[in-house]
Amino acid sequence: MSINSKNFKNFSKLENILIIGNGGRENSLAWAIQKNELVKKVFLIPGNAGSERINKCERIKIDIKNKNELAEKLDFLKVDLIVIGPEIPLADGLADFLRKKEFKVFGPGKDGAKLEYSKSWAKEFMRDANIPTSKFWKVNSLEEAKKIIHSTSIPLVVKADGLASGKGVFIPDSKEECFRATESIFNGQFGNSGNVVVLEEKINGPEVSVFALCDGKNYILLPTAQDHKRLHEKDKGPNTGGMGAYSPAPLLTKRYLERIIKEIIEPTINELNKKNIDYKGVIYFGLMITESGPKVIEYNCRFGDPECQTIMPLMDQSFLFLLEKCSMGNLTGNEKINTSNKVSGCVIATSKGYPHEYKTGFPIKIGKIDYSDCQIFDSGTSLSKDGELLTNGGRVLSIVCQDKDFDMVFEKAYKNLKEISFDGIYFRNDIGHQVRKNYKEN
Repeated sequence: MSINSKNFKNFSKLENILIIGNGGRENSLAWAIQKNELVKKVFLIPGNAGSERINKCERIKIDIKNKNELAEKLDFLKVDLIVIGPEIPLADGLADFLRKKEFKVFGPGKDGAKLEYSKSWAKEFMRDANIPTSKFWKVNSLEEAKKIIHSTSIPLVVKADGLASGKGVFIPDSKEECFRATESIFNGQFGNSGNVVVLEEKINGPEVSVFALCDGKNYILLPTAQDHKRLHEKDKGPNTGGMGAYSPAPLLTKRYLERIIKEIIEPTINELNKKNIDYKGVIYFGLMITESGPKVIEYNCRFGDPECQTIMPLMDQSFLFLLEKCSMGNLTGNEKINTSNKVSGCVIATSKGYPHEYKTGFPIKIGKIDYSDCQIFDSGTSLSKDGELLTNGGRVLSIVCQDKDFDMVFEKAYKNLKEISFDGIYFRNDIGHQVRKNYKEN
């Protein structure tokens, strides 16, 4: 079923939408949602300095941890649908609380969010459902980890069990590095998120991102994407939250995607149902395409960042309707997403020092931007008392473009990046190198 303006009357109460979160992901969601002609207002809590530059958008100052005050405010604002962006409020059970207050919420409950906030639980979940993934060990002490590390023939991937803003994964080149990474996690690098460590067999192959909008039983897939996790060009350096992305991923042919659906996506949703988890939200499948087939590296209970910024410009007005249908458990399973026939790419501009220590508060200068099929989504920005745009995060801006091919997309993105400056600005020049025919390595 394709949703179009002829059946808008079936969705007559979608005037006021709330998005929770403060990054580029949430700004891109707001940008996509406001395109729907039924929407009058998109509220963001807390949003960032770029949120109110988006049509119909308004920031709300309120502490989401004060749940009763939040519910009263949302009643007053007559919010028709809530979209929760980040993982922490989902892990804290905010979706559960708001549903009990009879709000429509797109975002899983605390039980479903465990797919992301406990890597060991997710690995056990995959094992129970016979979902292809790498071999793993759940360890509770450094001594236990040491024995496992020294018993394997190659260095293992090291992961903090809990949430670590995309920075809790280490891919060592030696057993000594493996041990040091494990030691740093147990010594509190990620606080309570490192009370348990997951060691994983290292697997090889290109990584891809697949997103399923799920209503608890049925699902619909968004366009696929590939992102770039490593800080430096040629995929070197430490892991980050993501330095750029492109969509769709040509690597995932229709036939291969059908295999992923059969071996990974449907077994995941079936296992959630088996565990009585009513998952109403997006499931992010971080996959590696290995020689033996697709394997799950990780689940997220949210839209990926920067994949979300990359995918949202490909959405049309029906995207909001699909979110609402998921929140109500009303997907039929045969909906179709109306997407652009263009391709999309995103490059992230970061603060100097990210993903480690970095300074903020630097003025951002934006020159002559070509906004034709291009968007700049603020990721980590704030405003000074005088209204000047300042850096306020590790990842500062998402520069996103669309066109008929990836060469044109990234040509526009990097042309626009030349018009943006702030002290210590850093970005990779090779985002999308896999799909750029004219890309030449330096």
